[in-house]
Amino acid sequence: MREILGKRRRLLSQSSDRGPELIDSALTFATDWQWPVLPGVTADPQGRSRCGCPDPECTVPGAHPFDPGLLAATTEARMVRWWWTNRPTAPIILATGGTAPCAVSLPALAASRALVALDRQGIRLGPVVASPTRWSVLVRPYTMEQLGELLYAKDFVPGSLRFHGEGGYIALPPSETGRGDIRWERAPLPGSASPWVPDVEAVVDAVVDALTRTGVSAPEL
Repeated sequence: MREILGKRRRLLSQSSDRGPELIDSALTFATDWQWPVLPGVTADPQGRSRCGCPDPECTVPGAHPFDPGLLAATTEARMVRWWWTNRPTAPIILATGGTAPCAVSLPALAASRALVALDRQGIRLGPVVASPTRWSVLVRPYTMEQLGELLYAKDFVPGSLRFHGEGGYIALPPSETGRGDIRWERAPLPGSASPWVPDVEAVVDAVVDALTRTGVSAPEL
């Protein structure tokens, strides 16, 4: 029993230690970079792979908004501070689109190989957000019409590519979710203003080309 309680205390201590880092990051995103954010659902403490939301088969445990809903995302410092003061371990959720970056995501293994190929080609990327299962490349805001025209012009687009535009969301570092920690694979420059991000066309063109030419398998995940 002592061992179990000891483990629980350590876990609680780690969660509470993460609180200041989360609130500082959320305030940077919202007030310095003008990225609308809101708190996500925390993972179920009884089973980290499960979500704290009512859906027993949630596919993104602890990495999505629930209460409040996505429309509540804000850049207002007072609201952000209130949320993370009351929910210090809540994941940071970015509401993509509008004035905030959008994202293109793909499975982690395919993404790591694609980034190597893009570096060899000299393709400039902005921040890249990584979870244990998927990586998200941040891009400039785009419209659904713009994305539709881009994909229509392609002979082949891997089915595992996902697009997070207006009305979408992704979890930002240093969030902890049911699938593991969210981290920067390519971090924004420290102390910079809102980070530079590329156009979606450049990213999709380069990623599709890299996946096709390197023969990387990108399964549905």
